Formats: sequence, C-alpha cells, structure tokens
Amino acid sequence: MSNENPPVLTGPALWSAQAHLPSVLGRQLTVDRAEGSYVFTTDGRRLFDGTAGLWHANVGHSRPELAEAAYEQMRRLETYHIFGRYLNDRAVELAERLATLSPIDDPKVILNSGGSDAIDVACKLARRHWQREGRTGKTVILSREFAYHGLHAYGTSIAGLDFNRVGYGTESLVPETARVSTHDIDAVERTVRDIGPENIAAIVSEPIQGTGGVNPPAPGYLEGLQRICRENDILLIVDEVITGFGRTGHMFATERYGLRPDLITFAKGVTSGYAPLGGVLVAPHIWQPFYRDSSDTPVFRHGATYAGHATASAVALRNLDILEEDKLLPRVTELEQLLARELNGLTARAAVVETRVAGFLGGITLTDDISAEAVTDELVEHGFITRPLRGNTVQISPPFITTDDELRQLVAAIDSVLSAQEAK
Repeated sequence: MSNENPPVLTGPALWSAQAHLPSVLGRQLTVDRAEGSYVFTTDGRRLFDGTAGLWHANVGHSRPELAEAAYEQMRRLETYHIFGRYLNDRAVELAERLATLSPIDDPKVILNSGGSDAIDVACKLARRHWQREGRTGKTVILSREFAYHGLHAYGTSIAGLDFNRVGYGTESLVPETARVSTHDIDAVERTVRDIGPENIAAIVSEPIQGTGGVNPPAPGYLEGLQRICRENDILLIVDEVITGFGRTGHMFATERYGLRPDLITFAKGVTSGYAPLGGVLVAPHIWQPFYRDSSDTPVFRHGATYAGHATASAVALRNLDILEEDKLLPRVTELEQLLARELNGLTARAAVVETRVAGFLGGITLTDDISAEAVTDELVEHGFITRPLRGNTVQISPPFITTDDELRQLVAAIDSVLSAQEAK
C-alpha cells in the first residue's frame, strides 16, 4: 500500500537552493572556513574545491588582501546608492576599470548584485532598445537548448534546461521566449525564419555552456550566431557570468572566440565570489540614445538598491589586481592544457562516454549505468568536491591557483571512483 501522507522531514531553518530536500536532509555538509583551494566542514573534512564553489572562487578562498579591501572600504563608506544624480567613488572607479577591460569598445557599465540580475537587465534593455526604435514587435528572446542563465524571472524563462522552467503555471514566466539548437547553426537559422526576425529582440548565449554540461561551442557556431544576429537586426547578448575574468585564459571568452556582442553579462569572477556583484557591458549603439542631451531622451527604468555597492566594488577592484599581479590568466592556459591531458586519460574507461575541456572547465560524461551524482558523492569521501550536471556529467572547474599536483590528484581520485563503480 502506498503511503498517501508521507512524513514531513525537518532540518535546518535554511532552505537549501536547487535541492530535492528529502535527498539531502541529514547528509548536508556545512562549510565553516576555507583556505586557498580547500574548504573545511564542521565535521572535520578538508575538501579540495574542484568546482571553485559555483564557478567563482577563481583566486582561491580567504585571501587577506580581499578581506582588507572590504574592511578598509567599510570603515570609510560601506555603500551609497547610484540613483539619479548620486554616485559613489568605488562604483565609478570599477566601471572605468571594467570599460578598459571590455571586449566592447567604449561601453557603459550597469552594475548590480549578480548574474541573474545581469540577465534580467540585459533582456529588459534589449526589448527597451527596440521599443525605443519604434520596432515594437521585436520582443522575443531566444536562448539555446541546455542553456542556464540564472533563476530570476527572465533567466527562468530563457532556460534551456526544462526542469528549471516547469512548475510555474506556464512553460515560461515571460512568454516571449524560445529555444534554439545548441550546436546546429542551420537549425538556428530555421528557427529564426519560423519566428520571424521582425519579432526577435535578442539571442542570448553562453560562450561555453556551464550548467548545461560544460559544452564548448561547435566549430563555427558562435560565429554563425553572430552573423545571424547582424543579418537580421537581432541583438547578441553573450552571457559571461561563468567565463568572464579569466576562466578561459582570456579576460572574457568573447575575445577567445572573436565575438562582437551588443551586451555582455558578467558576475562571479569579477569578485571571485568575495562579494555579490554583477553587471552588463553595453555597446554604444545601445547606450547613446539614453545619453542624448534632450528633454525627449528616454529613461531606462531599472535599478536596484545595491547596484554599484561600494564595498563590493572595492573588492572587485582588488580582485582584478590579483588576477594581474599573480599572472593568473596565463596560468589558466597552462591548467587548461594539463586538464585536457589528464581527462583524456579517462576516456579508456568503460564508464566514460566523453570528456570535454574549454578553458579551465572540464566535463566528464558517463554511461547511463554509472550515476554522476553517485560519483560526485563518493569523491567527497576521497576529499574532493565535484558536481553532477545535466547529461550525467561530472563538472571540474577548480580555482586558478590550483597546482599541477592537485589537479592530477583530483583526476586520479575520479579514476579510482570510476574503477570502483565499474566493478559493482
């Protein structure tokens, strides 16, 4: 007889994110400190952070330089808003710094609190752009199958992972969205024709899909996406929340793939996770109409209390210094090559379908009889944090300060766990 009224489980007051709660309650790991590439739990574990948190701990954990930057800033000014005629000096300084690093020439910088915020801003601004241009039919935002763009209302609506969209009453919270092929550029063109370019405001794409399974772009795909946008008056939004600030060995993956987007979203690596901060780099043809000296100039009605937060901006500025001082971008290129060699050695295993590396991002797709979640759980017992992703994939994306030996040890642990799984 089925249990029609299963018991309600209890646990911490904190509601865990993105969790099937009955599966995690009672076996959650509480991290109470971290150092370098390692985190430490309240039950005494020392774990190598093979995912850099959620793709963000690029310069490593608990660096005193970043703590000092936050402390000194808070002693002087914790923050002040940037609404209307008010600014704070750290937000101004950070925006200028980001403008010099930007792959977009002469950008304006919209700051906010994270990647999901940035996607909401970019999608709203894309639609606002076409409304201002008088092309009011251009409202649809296209995104790729298996894409992940955060979980605010717009990010949920353009998700290419169906499980992130269902359960809210309709397929999408924002109805004017649709998915295009992840790898087939001809299929993308067909979708654009079917919907009609006159109805499409923008296409959003990660240069390398992260949560969707660490999927590098197919050869020519991103270039084709850019061509389609240019030929059809569609804005190109490149989501660099994961890849921005060095994860591919370039400051932005946009540079690695030779793209010229209209908008770039960023977050995570701009502070290495030491403070919540994200934003959008905006090309001149988008921002200039809002800066014209006229009483008829429109206002972009968007802003958040913590946009341009002074302490978060101070932390970001110091984090950018560390990336340069420690020469971490060239180091990422070295680590990418080592990771590719090490993961290639796993392909002889029966449990491994494929390995993928792009920048310091790795994915190991497993056969259906071996659970990526079981593998990542077992790796914790060996002292390593990894993460299961869509497609039965194990994610690897450690901090940039990872040593060669640490990376080899991580892959060796994966090999050992797979061997044990295959033997069952």
